[in-house]
Amino acid sequence: MTRRPDEADRLCCRAVVAYDGTDYAGFQRQPNGTPTVQGALEEAIKQVTGQEITVKGAGRTDSGVHASGQVIGFEVPWRHPTHDLWRAINAHLPATVVLQSLEQVQRGFHPRYDAKSREYEYTMYISPVRQPLLNKYAWHVPVNGPLDLKAMQRAASLLIGEHDFATFGQPTQGEVTIREVIRSEFVIILGSQPNVQVIRYTIAANAFLFRMVRRIVGALCRVGSCDLTVEAFEAAFRAADGTWPCPSAPAHGLCLVEVKY
Repeated sequence: MTRRPDEADRLCCRAVVAYDGTDYAGFQRQPNGTPTVQGALEEAIKQVTGQEITVKGAGRTDSGVHASGQVIGFEVPWRHPTHDLWRAINAHLPATVVLQSLEQVQRGFHPRYDAKSREYEYTMYISPVRQPLLNKYAWHVPVNGPLDLKAMQRAASLLIGEHDFATFGQPTQGEVTIREVIRSEFVIILGSQPNVQVIRYTIAANAFLFRMVRRIVGALCRVGSCDLTVEAFEAAFRAADGTWPCPSAPAHGLCLVEVKY
C-alpha cells in the first residue's frame, strides 16, 4: 500500500513473524543485551527508520520456542510503500528471524489483546536413538516402540472447552487460570522411517497460561508411554492443582503457528 503525502506521519503496522528460537531467551526483550526476538526486531527497525520503537507481540514465547505465525504490531515514521519497509526490515534482520508479511492497520491495533485465538504445534519423535535431522525442532522420546496414540488423543480431547487449567500452568498476569481450548489433537506426520514415529500435537485456545502447552505435552506423553492412565490424567486436570509434579516437555519442540483476529 502506498501512503499519500497528506496522511499522518506514522505508519501503524501488523506483521507475521517466523523465527528459530534456539539462540534467543524468548520473545520478550531482556536486560543486559540478552538476545531476544523482540530485541532483534526493534534493532532492525531502528536501522531502517533511525527511530527507537517498541514492538508488541501476540505471544511471549519462552526461551528456545519457535514461531512460524507470531504476530507483532508497531508504529514507525514512514512515507514510502509498506512493501519497501517490509523488504528493508528483512534485510537488517538476522537469518533466524524474518517478517513473513507486513501490512498497514488502523491505529490502536494490539496483537495480543485483539487476538481471538492462538495455535501452537508441538512435535516429538519416538525412537530408540536420536535422529540428528529431527533433533533441533522435535523432542526425542527415547523409547522402543510407538506411543499409544489413541490413549493420548482420548486424554487430549478432555481439554476441549472452557476449563480451569491451573494444573498445567500459571497466569501471565492476574490470577485467573480459566481458558477455552478450541482444538486439541494429535497426528502422525511421518511414519515411513523405520523405528521412528513422529507425532505432532496441535492445540488452539483463546489464551494460554505460562508453560501450559509444554506441561500438557509432558503429561500426554506419560499417557502414551503407559506411565499415566487417561483416568489419572483427567483427575489431575480436573483438580486444577498447580503443584502437580508433571515435567514440562522441552522448549525446542514447540512452535507458535497462527494467531487469529
